[in-house]
Amino acid sequence: MNTIQVGIIMGSASDLPVMQAAADVLKTLGVSYEIDIVSAHRTPEKMVEYAKTAHTRGLKVIVAGAGGAAHLPGMVASLTPLPVVGVPVKSSNSIDGWDSLLSIVQMPNGVPVATVAVNAAQNAGILAAQILGTSDSSLLQRMIAFKEELKTKVLKAAEEVKLKSV
Repeated sequence: MNTIQVGIIMGSASDLPVMQAAADVLKTLGVSYEIDIVSAHRTPEKMVEYAKTAHTRGLKVIVAGAGGAAHLPGMVASLTPLPVVGVPVKSSNSIDGWDSLLSIVQMPNGVPVATVAVNAAQNAGILAAQILGTSDSSLLQRMIAFKEELKTKVLKAAEEVKLKSV
């Protein structure tokens, strides 16, 4: 059986610099993932196949990033029983990322896509790990440690700011 838990897909190779942040945080948290380019508009057959078979291949969550009209997350969500986390990408053909954000967040009832901020693929990776952590106590403990590390970094930065202002 496939041990890959998260599928990271994007509409174009130009989305990779943004989407890499999801892969990086999943790697840090010890979550297995695959990454691929699946265009809703240019490779619709591949998109349909990917979405319909993801759960049979062992995936548990799909992180889908897209710019411009950003149909990929919603179309994938319409075809899979898995949770989909959408990442609006500020791309060369987008309106400062707003078109992508609105395309992903404005899903009709029955086809939910959890949506993060524009270019916030790291948050998408974290959310995917948190979803998986609800049924994996080891991952849940790694998430707790990850959040504690974030807290520690902020407290350290606050101390440094205080020292500089004296």
